[in-house]
Amino acid sequence: MFSLLRLNLISVAYKNVIGSLRAAWRIISSIEQKEESRKNDDHVVLVKDYRSKVESEFSNVCASILELLDSNLIPSGSSSESKVFYYKMKGDYHKYLAEFKIGDERKSAAEDTVLSYKAAQVYIAAADLPSTHPIRLGLALNFSVFYYEILNQSDKACAMAKQLLKIVCFVVRVSGSQGLLMLGEESYKDSTLIMQLLRDNLTLWTSDVQDQLDEP
Repeated sequence: MFSLLRLNLISVAYKNVIGSLRAAWRIISSIEQKEESRKNDDHVVLVKDYRSKVESEFSNVCASILELLDSNLIPSGSSSESKVFYYKMKGDYHKYLAEFKIGDERKSAAEDTVLSYKAAQVYIAAADLPSTHPIRLGLALNFSVFYYEILNQSDKACAMAKQLLKIVCFVVRVSGSQGLLMLGEESYKDSTLIMQLLRDNLTLWTSDVQDQLDEP
């Protein structure tokens, strides 16, 4: 069985790099919006130029990681579990691109995200991953966030999160805490955290959907 620790180390190594770029892009975009609202045209030009440089580096890092996944990690994945992990990771980095791309590039990144996440779902069956497994839960979490944030399909995001949580609750009800504890201590902690994130998102998204329905 492919080491979950090794998979996590690979993921964290790249996520640390891309995480700082995503944070920088969001801060710069926020500053840009404020300067535009204040009509500080000179400042806007400078901020746009800096944002463009960050986006270029962002794109290059994502392209490098996606190339590594396609040419090395996915083909050499020795188990269905590792395939699920790598296809999920591939979907994540296409999703990151979709966060700041526009037009056809955004559409292409979104389509690649869906293809990658769905490929991961195919390998879930082959790997026979339980519904409580952190990789499976992580995929559902990120896929649902993608539907909510990128495609603006809140109903689908809620349905996806709700379906998996319902399955997990059934498993836990039938098998008790053993259904989670059998995963091992680290996986148990990861799964518990991800389930809480799914619940939190579902609460937030359901509230947003209700607010939209209440609008005159």
